[in-house]
Amino acid sequence: MDHKDSQPKDTPSCDVLVVGGGPAGSTLATLLARRGRSVTLLERDHHPRFHIGESLLPMTLPLLEELGVRAQVDEIGLVKYGAEFNHPDHTGERLTFYFAEAMDKGYPHAWEVRRSEFDGLLFEHARKQDGVSAHEGMRLREVDFLEDGSALATATDEQGNRHQWHARWLVDATGRDGFLPRRLGIRKRSRKHASAAIFGHFEGVERRPGRDEGNISIYWFDHGWFWLIPLRDGIMSVGAVCYPEYLRQRDCPVEEFLWRTIALQPEVQARMEGARLVGEARATGNFSYEASRMYGPGGENWLLVGDSYAFIDPVFSSGVHLAMSGAFKAAETVDACLARPEHRDALLRAHRRHVLRGLRTFSWLIHRFNSLPMRRLFMAPRNDFRMKEAIISLLAGDVFRDTPIHGPLRLFKAIYYATFIANLPGALPRWVRMRRQAWIRFTGGTTPQDQPEH
Repeated sequence: MDHKDSQPKDTPSCDVLVVGGGPAGSTLATLLARRGRSVTLLERDHHPRFHIGESLLPMTLPLLEELGVRAQVDEIGLVKYGAEFNHPDHTGERLTFYFAEAMDKGYPHAWEVRRSEFDGLLFEHARKQDGVSAHEGMRLREVDFLEDGSALATATDEQGNRHQWHARWLVDATGRDGFLPRRLGIRKRSRKHASAAIFGHFEGVERRPGRDEGNISIYWFDHGWFWLIPLRDGIMSVGAVCYPEYLRQRDCPVEEFLWRTIALQPEVQARMEGARLVGEARATGNFSYEASRMYGPGGENWLLVGDSYAFIDPVFSSGVHLAMSGAFKAAETVDACLARPEHRDALLRAHRRHVLRGLRTFSWLIHRFNSLPMRRLFMAPRNDFRMKEAIISLLAGDVFRDTPIHGPLRLFKAIYYATFIANLPGALPRWVRMRRQAWIRFTGGTTPQDQPEH
């Protein structure tokens, strides 16, 4: 990326160019337009398009209400009242954390959704806003920053035609594609956590009865953990988040390896007896990363939002919630930077602190999810000093408000470390194995984000 002196003549201008039409980008475009800003929204693909990450969190519900799309999401989603965890050592023993038992009882459910429908809904909602110019099939190719910090962006459509926009601010919401992080070389793989996944959509998978039908099910196994996410149309999203060293052993087609992996977890295998894969099975590589910068230096007005900045792990279904929460905060921050550019740096520092607060709260638990002490604590929760309520609040996505979860979570952490020490002979080898994974690279992914040109 270069710095240019001035904007070429006849180039369309906008206040904010948002790159990426997923939940973060579409949400941000809608909110900025409501604040009176002119927004250009670019999406590389066409909606509907496949995306994994079908499980939403209860604290996403007030965001959807504010956007004005809650009723539409209710039409496409399957109600989810909780998260079910299955005991790794005792077959048939399971525990469901119901969101109604969180500290805030006001959001007792969420939804399971097809991301193709959910993402498309948010994009079309953004397109309808006055002030939003939305484009699909548009791939960003290069960005140059002018002396005043504004951006000159060049994209190509599917016919290869070049298009340019001049924007006072550029927001990268390109998710795992991470246009700016990759171009700037600022995306760093996590050195604390690494995992890879293999997954697909199936029909004929056994569902839980009654009001538990929509709950996500989590199963541990020797190489990681499984998710089973029921969707409204009878489909079940089934995936295994594994240590990279395990997926590197794949020596057969992805579908066959997925079935082999399912066979390693008897309870998952039993629920999938007679099931049939719908569509293709997919694998994806190490997806735990964080950019070394969240926003541009003084001469470059750019900001990373959602998965473009960081992604931890899908275990607590936090991706969509962090993306949309980040978009709400980004709308406030970018609008303020446009209105009061002299306060730009202070506004961006405050924005970074807010985003990292949520990320760090999730990441401590996620980095230890496969550890022996965490498995035991999850399957025998205690509500002393409201610890269980705090954990459920975290599972519900309540990490950005003033809900008093942090005191109980600190106590939970202390109990975790004490449990680790008490079970050192069994816990330490598993911990060493987990940490070793961060240095193992899995390159056998089959999604577009895993391909070299990305």
